[in-house]
Amino acid sequence: MDLSIIITPRNVKEKLKDTLRALYESKNANFEIFVVDNNSTDGTAEIAKKYYPQVKLIINPENLGFSKANNQAIKQAAGRYILLLNPDMRVFDDTLSRMISWMDRHDEAWVTGCKLIDESARVIKQARRFPTLLDQLAIILRIPHIFPAVLDKYLRNDFDYSRSALVNSIKGGFFMISRRAIERIGLLDEQFFLWFEKADYCRRVKAAGGQVWYMPTAECIDLLGQNFKQVNLAVKQKYFRDSMLKYFKKWHPGCEYWILKAIWPIGMLMVMLEEKFKIKS
Repeated sequence: MDLSIIITPRNVKEKLKDTLRALYESKNANFEIFVVDNNSTDGTAEIAKKYYPQVKLIINPENLGFSKANNQAIKQAAGRYILLLNPDMRVFDDTLSRMISWMDRHDEAWVTGCKLIDESARVIKQARRFPTLLDQLAIILRIPHIFPAVLDKYLRNDFDYSRSALVNSIKGGFFMISRRAIERIGLLDEQFFLWFEKADYCRRVKAAGGQVWYMPTAECIDLLGQNFKQVNLAVKQKYFRDSMLKYFKKWHPGCEYWILKAIWPIGMLMVMLEEKFKIKS
């Protein structure tokens, strides 16, 4: 088995149906697909079962979060590579075969992301530097809403998406992992319910001597966060806050963790005010 594809949907049945259809139209790729349903209430699991009975379906009685749900399938996966794929992605018929071929030629690449484009074929920026105290403080305090350039370094706004390159981490819904990485560093860290789990994994890869790559000759359409539209901003911020603090507690000096923790109440208040203003508007 070349590839094990893992999708963790929640209440996105039509998007999942489209994603699965595109995957099964792929050419020259030997793969299996796991769908790990995180307690959907809209019939998402039933869609997979009805239209694609060959899918290996895992149904959770509650929302276990991104890391734990993916780990359920990784433990059963037979592929030489593992692809963590968001349910709102559309592969082309050669996306998977190109990625497999590229990774076969690059043993040093333990994690690789392909080129992501939107429905208008515009490149979606996904290369990231590892988080630092200053850029995360800026995010908490909503500074980029006024001065976007403050995150230019963190977001790698000078990155050339037409060339293959080593990166710190890949953000996005197409995250391909070599079996070598699973064997060396293990599964996703389940303390991250949502967000920062991929940055954490990339950091673990680098610490173990592996590499993280961006590869542009395979493309995938990203419908940009359809899986999160059902979650209100305050809940998203809570997930983001919890994961950010856990990431800094794990990888950074204790003083940075405590600074971020002290600032977060201000950030949450700012989010509440933004939400209130939007409602009144």
